Amino acid sequence: MSIDLPPKIIKEIDREAKNEQEKKKLLEKARENFVKYLYNPHETIGVIAAQSLSEPATQMTMRTYHFAGTAGIQVTLGLPRLIEIFDARKEIKTPTMTIYLLPECQTMEKAKRVAENVKQVKLRDLVIYDVTDLTNLEITCKLDMRLVKGLELDAETVKKKMQTLKKVKIDVDGDELKARSTTFDIKNLYKLKYRLLESHLKGIKGVTQAIVNKENEEWVIHTLGSNLKKTLKIKGVDSERIASNNVFEVMDVFGIEAARNAIIRQARYTLDEQGLNVDIRYIMLLADLMTHTGIIKPIGRYGIAGQKKSMLARAAFEETKKHMISSAIKNESDDLVGIVENIMMNQVMPVGTGAFDLYGDIPAGAAKKPEAKKPGKKEAPKKSGKGGKALVEKKPASSKAVKGGKKKK
Repeated sequence: MSIDLPPKIIKEIDREAKNEQEKKKLLEKARENFVKYLYNPHETIGVIAAQSLSEPATQMTMRTYHFAGTAGIQVTLGLPRLIEIFDARKEIKTPTMTIYLLPECQTMEKAKRVAENVKQVKLRDLVIYDVTDLTNLEITCKLDMRLVKGLELDAETVKKKMQTLKKVKIDVDGDELKARSTTFDIKNLYKLKYRLLESHLKGIKGVTQAIVNKENEEWVIHTLGSNLKKTLKIKGVDSERIASNNVFEVMDVFGIEAARNAIIRQARYTLDEQGLNVDIRYIMLLADLMTHTGIIKPIGRYGIAGQKKSMLARAAFEETKKHMISSAIKNESDDLVGIVENIMMNQVMPVGTGAFDLYGDIPAGAAKKPEAKKPGKKEAPKKSGKGGKALVEKKPASSKAVKGGKKKK
């Protein structure tokens, strides 16, 4: 079978081949594999892809959390994660980042320093204990100065960070931080304590964990919580390899093509983690369908399935009555060009052989049918006048008939 390979594949072979003989072998192997994975004209690749993704999903376990390798961070996997990806949910249960570092930060000490700049630090993380004085409406916090110095902070810096709190007077005396309410209201004292301990001091808000691991001979930081924009501003972060499992955040920072790649990568990782081998092309087809308009659309009634042109196809999926009434009001018509609508109308689907009409020149003599031989005439049996029964002529008895072993005289 003679077939032209895509220009991109030919360029890659030209780049990799060392000589003409090797190039010829690579082209033959590429053509062989290319033809092997071609689809036939009008084959229902959408149905095949849907079945190939959804059937393995029925075998997935329902466990929600899993420790991601040696990082010790619980992330959502299994069926819940697959639903998050294909439903295109903006708020996911466990957002995470994988931060790769530049060559100059490939030591344990420097990697830990970058992780400290990424991880969110609140006042409660530095407090050994706190005392609430109801008489003077005052809260006293004992600071762990070893941790404060380890994070490159000091008491005055902590005090400045606390100045954003309203109706509160902050004083620092040695390793003690005192906060006094200026409203003299006991009811709001415990609210003040919560706001005080939850105050942000350092790092990126929302990133609650940052663990440093060595993978493939390089130091990598895994986080629980995601904020790509602020993480990219931190010195030592490799901006070309940083990754997040929040596809909407990836789209906002890097664009729709990066979001498409994130959908493919996350879906494949989730399926592989369950031991389900699904062809990457099915996942790529679904990711293309979700992102081809320039925004991320979910698979469902409010996304791809609910925005089909065919009214019957929309009605067959969900909310039948709603689509029927809406189409009647808008005076919509259906051209019956898809699969679902033709099945509903009991017509041949426009797929496979049903997508083609057969035309041909028939010779003049070939259209005439050969004359059939006339069957021979058979005499109809005679009928009696009574009951319509046929009369059968009886033969006379033979003279050689024997009765009782003797001849009849």
